[in-house]
Amino acid sequence: MDVEADLVVRDGDQVVLAEKLFPVAELAHALVGWLHRPDAERGDFVFDSMSCAEPGVVRMVESAEGWRVGSVFAPDAWTSPVSWDALAAEVGRFVAAVREDVEEIGVRPGLIPGL
Repeated sequence: MDVEADLVVRDGDQVVLAEKLFPVAELAHALVGWLHRPDAERGDFVFDSMSCAEPGVVRMVESAEGWRVGSVFAPDAWTSPVSWDALAAEVGRFVAAVREDVEEIGVRPGLIPGL
């Protein structure tokens, strides 16, 4: 799953996270697993990768206002809160884009399960 690309998480003009050569295929795979969990078991998302020094380079946390995306690298930078449906739709677009890009470079797209 060592497919890397630049990753940027934005909220409008605000950059919440910008990482070069980020393990995007591994992130997409982890996000699919998280999205497929039953609601009662889902909880917050904390990306834990062997490629990253510490867990939480990407994290999605539920608050009273909605879901927010942030990173341990910038603990005070968060996206604005959004509904679960909006977050799941954006995650789905990210996963689909990574699957498509992985397939274009000749890697088996099953590496990242479909949603």
